[in-house]
Amino acid sequence: MGKIKTALPKGRMMEPVLDILKKGGLIEPDFGVDVSSRELVFEDEKSGNTFLLAKPKDVPAYVEHGAADIGITGKDVIREHGKELYELLDLKIGSCRLVLAVPESSGITELKEIPEHCRIATSYPRITRQFFENRGIQVEIIKLYGSVELAPLVELSDFIVDITSTGTTLKENNLIPIAEIMSSSARLVVNSVSYRTRYERITDLINQIDNIGEED
Repeated sequence: MGKIKTALPKGRMMEPVLDILKKGGLIEPDFGVDVSSRELVFEDEKSGNTFLLAKPKDVPAYVEHGAADIGITGKDVIREHGKELYELLDLKIGSCRLVLAVPESSGITELKEIPEHCRIATSYPRITRQFFENRGIQVEIIKLYGSVELAPLVELSDFIVDITSTGTTLKENNLIPIAEIMSSSARLVVNSVSYRTRYERITDLINQIDNIGEED
């Protein structure tokens, strides 16, 4: 059937992704990944399939350039990556929203109240730029790699664009979401060459995962 290299996302999505791939037959049921280990490449001896542990935002690069045949990461990451990938399946886990959030003290409640040339801190500069350009609003974008909610507190930015699932972190930092830019969930993506050369195996995996959803 052909061995498959898979780029797995480190972090909170790891366990549910492994569970889905086990049910889909890509990983043997007794296979485990020691996330506390410094090892980043694992092989399932029974199936012969290989698994790379990568940061979610790096998964598209591993897949695009052929280091992995398939990968799992969020729709937000795929869109921010910008290049075309074969997106085959919504795994319906890791649901969240990318939102524009403002300090509660700003008094702003609607997108139309956002002033020109304000500063927006975000880990998603490409999506953010497109969002505001499509609405004819000129903003200065400040790219951050984490703790985006800190930016307004120290006056680095006026507002933020960030991922939220429960809204708790925003509330704890007195930030209010006023516009949803996009919704996101975990997606399975495939390298274009691998999709042709391992089409039967990858299609079989997709069908088995789809059947899991129907059974649930």
